[in-house]
Amino acid sequence: MRNKLIFPVIAVSLLALSACGNSPGCRAVTGAGIGAAGGAVLGAIGGNPLLGAAAGAVAGGAVGGLTSPNQINAGPAPCN
Repeated sequence: MRNKLIFPVIAVSLLALSACGNSPGCRAVTGAGIGAAGGAVLGAIGGNPLLGAAAGAVAGGAVGGLTSPNQINAGPAPCN
């Protein structure tokens, strides 16, 4: 039972703590957290949550680092 709940708990925790910041570094870190959470959930559905989390973290970090707060803004980040 515990193993089935670990990934959803981690995903919800990362989503609750992650947001877009102002600096590119902060946006990359929080984007990677959001991407990893989403990727882990989708990967768990497909049978490989670790690969999904890794792919999601890379994609989220790239999107977060390459966008500006004017393009995507999810609110204040914990690293501001």
